[in-house]
Amino acid sequence: MRQEVLVVADQRAETIGFVDPASQTVTGWIPGMVLAEHAGILPLGSGRCAWVDDAGGSLIIMDPFVDMDTDPEASIEHRISVAIPAEHLACDVAGRFVAVSTGLGKSWEPWSDLLSVVDLEAQGGPRSRRMRTRTGEPGVVVATTPNGPRVVLRHREPGGLESVSVKAILADGVHCPQLRGESIEATGAAGHGDAYDPVAGTLFVATERGLECFDVRGHTPAPLPTRPWGAAGRAYFLRFCPRRRLLVAVLREGGERPRQWVTWGNTLWIHDIDANTSRTKQLGDGMIFRFALTLTAIAVARIHPGGDDLRTYDAQTLQERGRWALPSMDRAPRPGVEPWDDADRRAVAGSPGGEWVAVTRGGHGEVHLIDTNSPESAIHTVKVPTPLHDGGHLGWLNRADTGPGDAVGR
Repeated sequence: MRQEVLVVADQRAETIGFVDPASQTVTGWIPGMVLAEHAGILPLGSGRCAWVDDAGGSLIIMDPFVDMDTDPEASIEHRISVAIPAEHLACDVAGRFVAVSTGLGKSWEPWSDLLSVVDLEAQGGPRSRRMRTRTGEPGVVVATTPNGPRVVLRHREPGGLESVSVKAILADGVHCPQLRGESIEATGAAGHGDAYDPVAGTLFVATERGLECFDVRGHTPAPLPTRPWGAAGRAYFLRFCPRRRLLVAVLREGGERPRQWVTWGNTLWIHDIDANTSRTKQLGDGMIFRFALTLTAIAVARIHPGGDDLRTYDAQTLQERGRWALPSMDRAPRPGVEPWDDADRRAVAGSPGGEWVAVTRGGHGEVHLIDTNSPESAIHTVKVPTPLHDGGHLGWLNRADTGPGDAVGR
């Protein structure tokens, strides 16, 4: 019986499929589905996950551990209507209530004010409601409060937070009513990256000011002291490790100069929530798009004209454990050109139950699997059916995980 599955999405080729890390083989491939890459993949526990199909306008609930025989679509438990294009995706600590916010899509200006909330355990089957809120690509978490779950939205330009009762959203009508909650204008205008600690009831937001913190256990979010980054640059992406109660980020210095991405400075940043202490480690210049967590380490894929590499760092000591040179990409980002323009990237994912790491070779249809327990480990390459332009997207699921853990899609 498989213990882990790697979900591999090629949003450009409109496909999603599965790789068995143990046998290093493709076990299924489903056409006609476009994963909302920014919203990512959200583990729900017991091997299930959620993601949004931007082609079908659906929240997909999937169990890739089921016996699919010759039909990979047997892994899909539910398709539930939600507003698209999906921007952020989150659930409560039990994995019952899922919230999806909307983004720009192909527009340059915010235009959609729709938020979707789904009750996966409603009587008669999953129930979806959509409401109107404020436009502007809101971040979202589903917070636990004494009076029931609440959707907390992180608004941009001007920055602010808004808390709305899940019960009120689900009880309202079906024709996208405007429903506003208790709000404060408190965050920096350039918020980008959210994490939620359900134990302390704290929402963390990455902004130009630093790590902004809020108590979201009440009706109205309450500001807590902001923690400066303590190093050059700022974070654009946060990950939460519930086992070690750590926040992890990569601080990017020079992000306001996208054409000079070759000289961007990068610093690994770890914050111990309970001790309220932070540590940093220099990572070198270049582009680090995202990173991944393994059982005990942090995996970072770096793109640079001098050569791409994957590195792992101990999550407690920040000591580098290993470094692997990665095969180059034909359509890698070019110096002097924004790295998002007509270029491929790398997605990265780590095993929740071990030290294996997966990293894509965008444009080549390859997923590299590395046992990072040893710096001498070889790179194993799995060929997938589509090119993985833009790097595709990865999610590593472990059926032993009983709950969502990090309850924000990545």
